[in-house]
Amino acid sequence: MSEPTIAATSPMALELEPGTYSWCRCGRSKNQPFCDASHKVTDFTPLEFEITEKVRKSYCQCKHSKNAPFCDGTHKTLGK
Repeated sequence: MSEPTIAATSPMALELEPGTYSWCRCGRSKNQPFCDASHKVTDFTPLEFEITEKVRKSYCQCKHSKNAPFCDGTHKTLGK
């Protein structure tokens, strides 16, 4: 599989309402951290996840988190 594009080297803190969301894995979406179907020209697919109650979390934008779609701090080690 290809390497994702790093959309940003910091997470995006968002408060989301309950529902199902599609997190961008490829890094090409113009609607970060969510999918806008830009992956269609790649071998990536979005990650669907469900929020069951209103919650504020930090969402990964470097696309290298081991806890996707949530930030795990990996962005701090990229390029080192």
